[in-house]
Amino acid sequence: MGSKYQQLSMDERNRLQRGLNQGMSLRAVARELQRSPSTLSREYRRGWVGNSYDAVAGRETVWARRRRGTRKLVAGNALTERVTATILERKWSPEQVAGRLRLEHPEDKSQQVSHETIYQYIYAHPAGELKAALIEALRQGHQKRRPRSRGKDRRGGIRNMRSIRERPAEAEGREVPGHWEGDLIKGAFNGSAIGTLVDRSSRFVILARVDDATAESILEGFTRRLRTLPKAFRQTLTYDQGREMARHQELEQRVSIRVFFADPHSPWQRPTNENTNGLLRQYFPKGTDLSGYSQRHLTRVAEELNNRPRKSLGFRTPAEVMAQQIRQLNSGVALQN
Repeated sequence: MGSKYQQLSMDERNRLQRGLNQGMSLRAVARELQRSPSTLSREYRRGWVGNSYDAVAGRETVWARRRRGTRKLVAGNALTERVTATILERKWSPEQVAGRLRLEHPEDKSQQVSHETIYQYIYAHPAGELKAALIEALRQGHQKRRPRSRGKDRRGGIRNMRSIRERPAEAEGREVPGHWEGDLIKGAFNGSAIGTLVDRSSRFVILARVDDATAESILEGFTRRLRTLPKAFRQTLTYDQGREMARHQELEQRVSIRVFFADPHSPWQRPTNENTNGLLRQYFPKGTDLSGYSQRHLTRVAEELNNRPRKSLGFRTPAEVMAQQIRQLNSGVALQN
């Protein structure tokens, strides 16, 4: 009796795609994988997209044949259009889309779809402008940042720094609002910048237009934006040891906030801000001039981020969480009066 046939693994499909891209024949790849040429030939036909073989499309075709019932994401239905529009227009990730659908339709399975299914739909989509746009959105959403130590050392020269180790215990957790992390994202040749502030509890984002990366510009930009918050939401600000925060004591006096400084080369001590800066690169790619963006435009970008659901918030949005915290604050004030 012959051996039982085994389906191609994803690793084998990827090796097939690489081999074909390198100019290998199907028979050569089959010998390398110790597979029958006819097996790879069938897989080749299943995964043919546009003018080349796509390993994910091949796997999706096999899964589609095994799947019972109707596929949820097919061209033209309402759920597919909503998922596609949300990714392209609002720049949500598949996980955010899937989580939000579960939150909004907890009892209606027909309006829910897993993030894995969304990924499969995107990569199995026929080649064209839509597929390219969807993959580009995913690529930007998961772009990794380079370690800060690769750039010019901006630390040192700051007087009267208060260490992050002195930060109150409530700031370490994420239960209490008003504890912020701050940073800059830099433009081309470090010639322009945008100030970023993120609340550790709600992940609420504030963007500040600054003329440049000098301490004076940061003082003015952060002062204007922090003053838009209720005083109770201005507890602490944690920053790295960049020289643009040299006037931190003046900022503390202006907006009644305490500034703490992270250790050198320790971006993990400000994880919320690091993650947010990565998301902002969707809107402000590296190597671009950031000086031309108005405060109004920056506020619109912040609003879009604040209305994205976050897994860490149970797929609520930062705006929803912040609004709830403000209502609780106002309710507490009313009870005291």
